[in-house]
Amino acid sequence: MNIRALIRDIPDFPKPGIVFKDITPVLADGPALRWIVERLAERYRGRVDAVVGIESRGFLIGAPVAYELGVGLCLVRKPGKLPHDTHAVTYELEYGSDALEIHRDTLRAGARVIVLDDLLATGGTAVATVELVGAAGGHVIECGFLIELGFLAGRDRLTPTPCFSLVRYDGGD
Repeated sequence: MNIRALIRDIPDFPKPGIVFKDITPVLADGPALRWIVERLAERYRGRVDAVVGIESRGFLIGAPVAYELGVGLCLVRKPGKLPHDTHAVTYELEYGSDALEIHRDTLRAGARVIVLDDLLATGGTAVATVELVGAAGGHVIECGFLIELGFLAGRDRLTPTPCFSLVRYDGGD
């Protein structure tokens, strides 16, 4: 399946100079969405105890993958969005800074998890999420992404956590 053909480039969003990779056409295409979920579920079947989805597009990918795997979905959200006791971390983005939280009791000690999100750019959000999973008692076996912007080297920031992406852009494409 050619997922790349469904990804729409939006220039100068959310700021001038950024080319946003819009996955809404991918999500709107039933066969493409099914293909993504099936590929990710195949990769992680029998290897994880939970899926961690990063707000908000990570929820859209994480929820059906967790369902297919028969495991729970744990949410990583922006501050103030989770109603119970949380761990929090502040991190840098490619265009500013932000913070994320996870419920303190969302994972059992030693839980093997995958972190899923729509896009890996500079890696700041994923690095923060790996830190939060550790604070909550879990162990990230891999971070998975629909899209990776390889030219921004986010994967390098996640070392030694393994990364996987379905579509990779290496610059000029």
